[in-house]
Amino acid sequence: MDGSAVRATALAAGALLLLAGCSSGGSGGSGGDGPDGPDGPDRGERAAPTAPIGQRPKADVPYWVDPDGTAAREAVVYEDRGDRNSARLLRKIAEQPAASWIGPDDPRAQAEAVTTAATEADRDALLVLYNIPHRDCGQYSKGGAADGDAYRTWIDEVAQGIGARRATVILEPDAVLHLADGCTPEAFREERYGLLGAAVERLGRQPGTSVYLDAGNPGWRTPDALFEPLRRAGLARADGFAVNVSNFFPTAESVDFGKRLSARVGGKPFVIDTSRNGNGSYTSGDPGENWCNPPGRALGEAPTVRTGDPLVKAYLWIKRPGESDGECRGGPRAGEWWAEYAVGLARNGS
Repeated sequence: MDGSAVRATALAAGALLLLAGCSSGGSGGSGGDGPDGPDGPDRGERAAPTAPIGQRPKADVPYWVDPDGTAAREAVVYEDRGDRNSARLLRKIAEQPAASWIGPDDPRAQAEAVTTAATEADRDALLVLYNIPHRDCGQYSKGGAADGDAYRTWIDEVAQGIGARRATVILEPDAVLHLADGCTPEAFREERYGLLGAAVERLGRQPGTSVYLDAGNPGWRTPDALFEPLRRAGLARADGFAVNVSNFFPTAESVDFGKRLSARVGGKPFVIDTSRNGNGSYTSGDPGENWCNPPGRALGEAPTVRTGDPLVKAYLWIKRPGESDGECRGGPRAGEWWAEYAVGLARNGS
């Protein structure tokens, strides 16, 4: 998938731990302004204790902030090193709700862990399901369930893990787009439509679950090329669709794209991924890879349901800032933590 990775979560020893995409080797670089830079600490002073990560005001954004997410833990690492500037920047990421990507192993336990933690904090869970067979057309995030039966079982286990708790699900980034652009081989196309439609239906049975089917971004296809694939994938039974997942298009462009698409699909509302679109799209590199770890990007609007537009249900951080898009421009594997990039996003979004 363009700029996403599978996220697995589980509840262990009374704490929610991220099982995939955590820091492998840890912290990476500070992205400049490190301990010896102009914003480094006064080494003769002891830093004040760092406040714990809390929840955002529910009226602004009802989604759960993971107080022990990777960015929060990395902020502590930098604080302990004496690099308070980088720690401060990483807290800008840690303090916002970001989606939990459910991985292939034990999905029921993962979904139960996240939704339980969210419920205990009186918040909603935000989940991404990204396990469709033949995922990402063999690119950086290739993989997915072994076959249709495995996928249906996986979806059912996720639904059971959610139970009656409140959750918003972003369903299968790029799955419809790769039908619309012909990337998915013809032999798998009808199966994929059926799997997506069945997933929308199964998740929709959960009383507290809302489902948003991924619908790409302004740079992929026009609404005219997308509305029929979305219809065949079950959008009519979904709560809406998602725009700009893991991409960098400015919010205004995404709103325009979403509204034009909404007009073709019966007025469905949509959500926008604003996690990394603060400086808009990168246009100086190879157009085929401008989505993959582009330099100079920035955090976008903070997650909120106060968008000022009834069609735009929320700005969300669906892609988790600081996790690599893939092994391009010096990045680690898709979904792995890249501290240097995370610090850069936060700094550029200041």
